[in-house]
Amino acid sequence: MTLEGFLLLGAALFATGLYGALSQQSIVMLMMGLELMINGLIAAGGAFWYHVAPHTADGQVLVLVAVTVMALEMAMGFAVTTAIFRARDVDTTDDAGDLKG
Repeated sequence: MTLEGFLLLGAALFATGLYGALSQQSIVMLMMGLELMINGLIAAGGAFWYHVAPHTADGQVLVLVAVTVMALEMAMGFAVTTAIFRARDVDTTDDAGDLKG
């Protein structure tokens, strides 16, 4: 697959995630949209790095670190969402807006 194909895939993932993040009010769906956006950036960045320097493993290591950090971030996000839902029975972003300081 060419670099343009991977960049197109990354742009499609990012655009789909952006639409999902902006159009949904559910906290879980918002987080899924953000996850798609980050996956698009990782796919495009990893493909670009591979095409710039194919003989080094720096891009692969960066992608693995980014995916690991993303998994930890999503786990913490779901934990906070679960805590908010259990405490106040809130599952949309509009209802969670009163939680800010």
